[in-house]
Amino acid sequence: MQPLHRRRFLHLATGAAALAGAPRFARAESYPTRPLRWIVGFAPGGGNDIVARLMGQWLSERLGQPVVVENRPGAATNVAAAMVARAPADGYTVFLVSPPNAINATLYGKLTFNFIRDIAPIAAIVTTPNVMVVNPSVPAQTVAEFIAYAKANPGKVNMGSPGVGTSVHLSGELFNMMAGVKMVHVPYRGASLAVTDLLGGQVQVVFGTMPSVIEHVKAGKLRALAVTTAKRSAALPTVPTVGESVPGYEVSGWFGMGAPAATPGEIVARLNKEINAGLADPAMKAKFAEMGGTALGGSPADFGKLIADETEKWGKVVHAADLKAD
Repeated sequence: MQPLHRRRFLHLATGAAALAGAPRFARAESYPTRPLRWIVGFAPGGGNDIVARLMGQWLSERLGQPVVVENRPGAATNVAAAMVARAPADGYTVFLVSPPNAINATLYGKLTFNFIRDIAPIAAIVTTPNVMVVNPSVPAQTVAEFIAYAKANPGKVNMGSPGVGTSVHLSGELFNMMAGVKMVHVPYRGASLAVTDLLGGQVQVVFGTMPSVIEHVKAGKLRALAVTTAKRSAALPTVPTVGESVPGYEVSGWFGMGAPAATPGEIVARLNKEINAGLADPAMKAKFAEMGGTALGGSPADFGKLIADETEKWGKVVHAADLKAD
């Protein structure tokens, strides 16, 4: 190719590339032009739902379009995750990511999707302790007393959870392993249902997410024996950690946003930016603090690493406990 012709070719190729890229960048610049669907894999009222609605309200104001939370419970978020994995990668369907998504990778043997491959991380939002709460009819006032009570009543202590494979469920299974007890797992279709039966005495204990149980604890309707994190929570400063009685025990809940894997990078970056802005807002930080949460934030890569690390951690627990969901 002669120099003049080559320069002409490169000029035309560059122009064509710019034209081809223009619609994509135009979409990113104008995004969003219609409401977003934020899919939550649990029934309303639980920690996942509360986090999505708080951040969803912020995003609605920042993006200028409604962010509509859709609750799609089933199979410990697998129904919702599969739906999002198949959704158009246009930024209008997002997913509330939480520990079950890391746990299910090992717990379920026949998933129709690979979470790490099929869901793009956008941003971590908040981390919270789980709280070991009991119905007031349970005589135990401490974790040590509860362990003694459970050992004295094998097969009679029912542990509620929002479903098989949730962090609430695995928190209890880890407690079983490390404390040498055997509680009976009773799965529900959402945190609010498990907490309702705990309040009614149908189950005796729940390792509930902080947002789903803190108001009941403050009202004296449930007794908090311990938090699951390595350090005590500022939201319940007088409540000890499980690890103070069961050395080495530690579980942290966490929540974030994901989207179908092929979602354009510009849209991922826009959502990440607005979420981080929300987490830096004093009013938003205060709302999360009230429910025992600590803001996370960071880049999509940071959130991707958290998901990968949690997937590895819980995979070991699932194998050690020989748990299977299908």
